[in-house]
Amino acid sequence: MRIALFLAFLLVASAYALWRGGGPERTMAAIAWTMVAADQLLHAFIPPEFATLDTGHLAIDLFGASATTALALYAHRFWPLCVAVLHMLPLLAHTSRVLDVTMQPAVYLIMQVATSWPVPLILVLATWRHQRRLMRGESEPSWQI
Repeated sequence: MRIALFLAFLLVASAYALWRGGGPERTMAAIAWTMVAADQLLHAFIPPEFATLDTGHLAIDLFGASATTALALYAHRFWPLCVAVLHMLPLLAHTSRVLDVTMQPAVYLIMQVATSWPVPLILVLATWRHQRRLMRGESEPSWQI
């Protein structure tokens, strides 16, 4: 149920970003769905394992952190910095797992997934703010030159 709720929330946020967002908002929607697709593909072949280092999710989280960091560097917006930080936090979960093999699997799972919940909300707010700027007639470039 938790996963279905998150996916529904992400679907609404992404659809809104694709429909009304600028380049950075659309790019974030693509990054998020790439991560979701990679996660589904991973689970099709490898069952989730939180008792040891989860290298599949580590790879997905490395992609998410690097993609959102690149977005934060090139987008002419503030919000991608917040999303980049949220995508770096799961890397701390993987590091913690390597350093402390006695960590409870549930703690490892929560550290990996908890920071993904604010991302759709940030994407909705970013798209809404983009629309407000456009309605006020402000021209703001989407990307750093």
